[in-house]
Amino acid sequence: MSITATGTAADAAEVVVGRSSLTADDVVAVARGGARVRLADDALKALADGRDRVRALAEGERPAYGVSTGFGALATRHIAPDLRARLQRSLVRSHAAGSGPEVEREVVRALMLLRLRTLASGGTGVEPATARALAGLLNAGITPVVLEYGSLGCSGDLAPLSHVALALMGEGEVRDASGALRPADDALRAAGLEPVELGAKEGLALINGTDGMLGMLLLACHDLERLLRTADVTAAMSVEALLGTDRVFAADLQQMRPHPGQADAAANMLALLDGSPIVASHRGPDCTRVQDAYSLRCAPQVAGAARDTLAHARTVAERELAAVIDNPVITPDGRVESNGNFHGAPVGYVLDFLAIAAADVASIAERRTDRMLDVARSHGLPAFLADDPGVDSGHMIAQYTQAGLVSEMKRLAAPASVDSIPSSAMQEDHVSMGWAAARKLRRAVAALTDVLAVELLTAARALDLRSPLEPGPATGAVRDAVRTRVPGPGPDRYLAPEIAEVAALIADGTVVSAAGSVTPLR
Repeated sequence: MSITATGTAADAAEVVVGRSSLTADDVVAVARGGARVRLADDALKALADGRDRVRALAEGERPAYGVSTGFGALATRHIAPDLRARLQRSLVRSHAAGSGPEVEREVVRALMLLRLRTLASGGTGVEPATARALAGLLNAGITPVVLEYGSLGCSGDLAPLSHVALALMGEGEVRDASGALRPADDALRAAGLEPVELGAKEGLALINGTDGMLGMLLLACHDLERLLRTADVTAAMSVEALLGTDRVFAADLQQMRPHPGQADAAANMLALLDGSPIVASHRGPDCTRVQDAYSLRCAPQVAGAARDTLAHARTVAERELAAVIDNPVITPDGRVESNGNFHGAPVGYVLDFLAIAAADVASIAERRTDRMLDVARSHGLPAFLADDPGVDSGHMIAQYTQAGLVSEMKRLAAPASVDSIPSSAMQEDHVSMGWAAARKLRRAVAALTDVLAVELLTAARALDLRSPLEPGPATGAVRDAVRTRVPGPGPDRYLAPEIAEVAALIADGTVVSAAGSVTPLR
């Protein structure tokens, strides 16, 4: 499965869904970039072969879970052939029982693509037409309304995926390509699509996977890669603004503790501070400071640990991307077997781990911001970086906002995956809570963006206040990028829009690109 160009440069990218694994970039392209999807020939053959196997089971006399029986605690009931289509419809309708606010469009598109990937393996036994219908929803920009609560992260993300399956049946509500809320049947027909008539096992196959939590993990990994580079940039600017030293980031010191993420973070900070007149100005014998505070000196250790955590999470995500998750599942040799591969523990653990790492990166960033605002610790900067301290408050309350975000992130770092609540009359007596871990990680990633935005806004102002000394080429390029959206020091002004502008520069990659235009970042 890979992204390919389609015709002219004006065309959207296309993700080809075959029997090989998707990539993280494929998922981001479909979820956020609106890339189209196409089922490969090998997927269509696998779908047909898998459906033949389910059809044989449905026609046999031996009960087969999910094909000729009920589900979960009701699996002991044998379902007569004339009731099996109703069984699948009833399953989807009853399981589409979510509540709360709507889940974001990008998350729903990610879980739809990931479910399509599993269907395309042939291991679920759905009709090729059903897989084509799911691809048709994605290509038409139709997004089923999926609600926040309902998944326990075991037996897959049942409720979220059921809301998608319900839309395939022409029921429930969807958002069309324009974002308008419409009945599913109307939106499908307006797009030239027909509702799906589910056959034996198809309802179960559409809802039994870790696709929601995996989709959110992949999107978070994509965002955190950029945010951790940004954290190196903001830390370097804070070191410079606080007249810190770059000697502690030397490669030989990092090699004495050979964590790869730490080495990369330190190398970034060293490169970002290279050629800085501010750093050079206090390198001589006149400087009496022995060492910088931990929030400056240990920035690579914290950001590096977060990088290594992210690397582990990516490994788990890549394994899950290669998985075929359904219950029962059709094995490569044609057996149909019940299994426990839908349990979300592997994904839930790393989702929680990333929330912990994000909280710590935010925490150390907030400490650097506070140091720049404190006249007793900022080495010559005005109190709160105010234009006229006392009359003006400068960035005092911006740091309050940052502190509030960090406090919230600490609460979000409490792991969801250690919790479990039994369901389905104790048949499903241990669940992963992976969906909950994913939902709180999304909030943590958004909060980290804003925390780094406040540090960046504050550091840029502090560097301006160090004039006539100038920042280094790389940090100066970032400061100049900020100045395209936010003016320099002056009397107090409405700060909330400025924080939002800088957060947008971080989110769209402008900050990392500005630094990278001078020195490539690892």
